[in-house]
Amino acid sequence: MTDRIAVVGGGIAGLAAAHRLATDGVDVTIFERGDRVGGRIRSSPFAGVPEIDEGADAFLARVPEGIALAADVGLGKALVHPEPVGAAVWHQALHPIPDGLLLGVPGKIGPMATTGLLTWRGKLRAALEPFLPRTSLDSDSIGEFVRARFGNEVHERLVDALVGSIYATDTDRFSLAEVPQLDALARANRSLLLGARESRQAAGTATAASAPIFAAPSRGVADLTRATADAVVAAGGTLQLGHAVGSITAAGAGWDVDDQHFGAVILATPAPVASSLLAAVAPEASAALSAAETADVIMVTLHVDGGEWPDRFAGRSGYLVPKPVQRSVTAASFGSQKWGHWQPPDGGQILRVSLGRDGQPALQFSDDEVVERVVDDLSLHLGVRFTPREIRISRWPGAFAQYRPHHARWVDAVETALPSGLFVAGAAYRGIGIPACIRHGAAIGQRAAQNLRSLPD
Repeated sequence: MTDRIAVVGGGIAGLAAAHRLATDGVDVTIFERGDRVGGRIRSSPFAGVPEIDEGADAFLARVPEGIALAADVGLGKALVHPEPVGAAVWHQALHPIPDGLLLGVPGKIGPMATTGLLTWRGKLRAALEPFLPRTSLDSDSIGEFVRARFGNEVHERLVDALVGSIYATDTDRFSLAEVPQLDALARANRSLLLGARESRQAAGTATAASAPIFAAPSRGVADLTRATADAVVAAGGTLQLGHAVGSITAAGAGWDVDDQHFGAVILATPAPVASSLLAAVAPEASAALSAAETADVIMVTLHVDGGEWPDRFAGRSGYLVPKPVQRSVTAASFGSQKWGHWQPPDGGQILRVSLGRDGQPALQFSDDEVVERVVDDLSLHLGVRFTPREIRISRWPGAFAQYRPHHARWVDAVETALPSGLFVAGAAYRGIGIPACIRHGAAIGQRAAQNLRSLPD
């Protein structure tokens, strides 16, 4: 039968593709090698709280795809938002993130003039930005562009600290075009500072009354993946857990996935897995996919006693550590202050601490070494040496795709090299965040369905 579509991989992109197909009446089967869906989206009980995320703990609420999917699968009323608390940057001390930033790009003069995060030399260099001529975008490097506009301090202590934390990346080696807000700002404005100011005013993002930036199901982001899988099955789709696909071969007008025949196949797997599966049937695409780069991260979740938690951290959601002063920890989230429902029944605070990024591997450390490094770094940053009551270590190999400058050319080359009826989807291609993966998965599902309709009966 060629009227079926296979989705290999049960992460959020694969689930979004399958959901689009199933709700449109297409016969779809998801093959997931693990015993659960969600991929790198996972939650588990911790510190007496039923579900604490081990990976992403929220998704952007100001782009529609995550909110829309949650509503479609029955979670619209279950969404919650972070508490109205502020984040900080650690650079020899904790400094509140200045007001008026757009992904680290300054949009207000006053907060930049008064922050202790920058030196006077850094502030004076940043103040020149509105007077500079337009900067070329040819390098497609966030770091090169922002350094040219604002100097090294703004880039290293604000833009790289924020964007680098989001993508676990070195922004000197990350594509500007693949961060839509920054790319649009750079293309539309000679001065980023003036453009960021106008953008924030137009969007209403500079006021406390603005709509929340992030959202998540109250039972964790993994609830979204579970509910989406359930919706696919309810709409007539098939979910095969514990099925690691071994081969994809051409068969007539379609493709055989192991011993099952389909009209089209969507590979919603990490790029190295897709490369392996395509080696025999699409060697050029396989070779391109084998060049994909990723960064490994570790998420360490801690439960610390309330008596160890100083009052001076109240009103904070956590902090970022700029690359030049990083040792092991890249960011720390004060989970119980960020999320109102993350309150351990017997008191204390839940913290989530990140290690690893592009150029700073962490997976080589043993669990004991990871804990020691986390406790040491927290002691340096916060002035408190915690004795955690409970610790959870979540290791994520290849968790973050690295979009090198001119990344879109690589994606175009991969897609051009794919034979008709074979598709790729996921964080390696057209966006890393959850909404972007949902958007890409749904779009690829639609393209696969169109391809299916073009096949001979």
